[in-house]
Amino acid sequence: MMKYVIFVVVCTFACLSGKSNPVDRLLERIDKGASAKFKTEVKESAVDFFELDQQGRKVVVRGNNYVSIATGINWYLKYYAGIHLSWNGMQAELPEELPAVMQKERHETRMPYRYNLNYCTYSYSMAFWDWERWEKEIDWMALHGVNMPLAITGMEMVWFNVLKQLGYDREAIDRFIAGPGFLAWWYMNNLEGWGGPNPDSWYKQQMALQHKILKRMREFGIEPVFPGYAGMIPADAAERLRLNVADPGTWCGFRRPAFLQPEDPAFSKIAALYYAEMERLYGKARFYSMDPFHEGGNTDGVDLETAGKAIWGAMKQANPEAVWVIQAWQSNPRPAMIDSLPAGDMLVLDLSSENRPMWGDAESPWYREKGYKQHDWLYCMLLNYGGNVGMYGRMDRVINGFYNACQHPNGKTMQGVGITMEGIENNPVMYELLLELPWRKEKFTKEEWVKGYVKARYGTEDPMLLKAWEIMAATAYNCPEIRQGTTESVFCARPGGTIRSVSSWGSAQMFYNARDFREAAECMLQVAEKYEGNNNFEYDLIDVVRQTLADYGNGLQKEMVEAFKAGDKSSFGQKSREFLALILLQDSLLSTRPEFMVGPWLEQAKKIGADEKAKELYEWNARTQITVWGNKHAADKGGLRDYAHREWAGLLRDFYYPRWEAWIGNMQARLDGEEMPAIDWYEQENPWTLERKNYPVKTQAAPVPTAKAIFRKVFPKTKSGM
Repeated sequence: MMKYVIFVVVCTFACLSGKSNPVDRLLERIDKGASAKFKTEVKESAVDFFELDQQGRKVVVRGNNYVSIATGINWYLKYYAGIHLSWNGMQAELPEELPAVMQKERHETRMPYRYNLNYCTYSYSMAFWDWERWEKEIDWMALHGVNMPLAITGMEMVWFNVLKQLGYDREAIDRFIAGPGFLAWWYMNNLEGWGGPNPDSWYKQQMALQHKILKRMREFGIEPVFPGYAGMIPADAAERLRLNVADPGTWCGFRRPAFLQPEDPAFSKIAALYYAEMERLYGKARFYSMDPFHEGGNTDGVDLETAGKAIWGAMKQANPEAVWVIQAWQSNPRPAMIDSLPAGDMLVLDLSSENRPMWGDAESPWYREKGYKQHDWLYCMLLNYGGNVGMYGRMDRVINGFYNACQHPNGKTMQGVGITMEGIENNPVMYELLLELPWRKEKFTKEEWVKGYVKARYGTEDPMLLKAWEIMAATAYNCPEIRQGTTESVFCARPGGTIRSVSSWGSAQMFYNARDFREAAECMLQVAEKYEGNNNFEYDLIDVVRQTLADYGNGLQKEMVEAFKAGDKSSFGQKSREFLALILLQDSLLSTRPEFMVGPWLEQAKKIGADEKAKELYEWNARTQITVWGNKHAADKGGLRDYAHREWAGLLRDFYYPRWEAWIGNMQARLDGEEMPAIDWYEQENPWTLERKNYPVKTQAAPVPTAKAIFRKVFPKTKSGM
């Protein structure tokens, strides 16, 4: 009998060892046959680590788990093979024989957590993703060391079933759960129902998609962060269910869901229903994200300490090992809500460490002397708002802030880093930088780091490309002030005289010299033919030239307005024609890369629709979100219009251009002495959200020659002499 047991164990081990591990399968998705060129080894360790080594012709990558090994592979690909996998390209052709690791290289970190995603990311970037896109994203996470991403796909099914158990009918449920493009703000207790109602097919496909997502995450050992129960209940629950609720008020013109008072016995019962249903559908999680009273929710009449204990207690009842993940943003986390909770049961995301940290940085406007006290926290970078397009970062601030936090007394409870952007697939350089920080013990400068990034990004050392990036690192990527994201392109603004911002809380004010930045574009254009066909280069080239045109448009708009103020009809006519032509040139430039086109966004929304009615709903969600965002009240009075503006081909030509054309016509008539009424912008904008026009999903021209021709046309007298 013992011989039989030994035989079974040996056979089982042989079968398991013969199977590829998730990292091998990831390598095969990068390049067929790539897994045969590597040897991966899992080794026990008290800390996360990866190690690069050589064994014959194979590169050896060791780590304490699959995510650490994947991080090591990415490090090797970047810094040995000159292969940079990014959102603009997750596949590459590896050399027949990989460059050898001549000396063993080891990186380790005492920080166990690398977090990813923001609720907003799920709407601004991921609202209409299918498994094909999700598979690439999970690979990206593993390669960049992410081991605890927010995972909220399909969680509306949990609420659907819980509400049914509470006696809500379908009509009432539909009034509560938001549509695909706006689920993020519903999850964060900001609004109800906007963008819906969702068809049955939506719930089924999202649940099936989440099963695939979680299966793949768990294969890698990535721990998902589920949305926990934070007291949210439909606004009509007081009347319908006779519950004791608080009214959190409104958010940007939308009525918020109610908050179930923790003293009400129903709190623990509904929380238990919620967690039981979530576990039934998706299993248990170790981390649960909850942000009660997010972005200014009214707390009048709520005992915050009792509420915090109730939320925490319900979570621990569902899973005694669970940890509450909370975003540090504006008033949250409210000290009264979390101060009495035990250490180890909460992980605070210092959501915007590069701008408004709360961990204890005395220079921050949101400074908290003792940070989060006994609670663990993560150093996070928000960077992007609304998925807006624009080159932007605070490299020095990100680097210095991280190492300062490590040395600060409040840094004793720092457990890692996080990327908490509202929209992704932009500014890849900044996310590479942030996610490398835990693996680099010694502090470094942005200038030192950029050298390695350029070589990794393009697979070569080129003085002209390095010069371009040194300029960008000193200008667009080294913002000296606190601001909400990139310098917003005036092309995307509601027209007017003084354009302070495109979105209500952003800024269109330049923080660097546009002429200095333009030189970066010139450097890249001088060597452009040499790198034609290099995917990363072509993406960056279009982005750099796009930024250059946007910066030029920023100045040109001011000249146009000055001509109007001076009553100079001739100059105003000339400047306005030039400005409108520049918008169309920008549209043509951006049509050379799918990442900068509105077509893929709209077509993906339609693609996942199970029938024509669903396709129409999803397309409306996609169009509305990136333009007016809400109804007229929320757009105009709530400030949401253009919050998620995108400088994209198709949108520039058909949405932003007509706005500027209408304003210019209005101003020209005034110069001619006519009395002109104010333009009702919402009434002009909203019809675009109802259109069904198809936009291209494939590029319309070659990037390099198009970029050169457009740049030469706009800047004929540059010193590059092109």
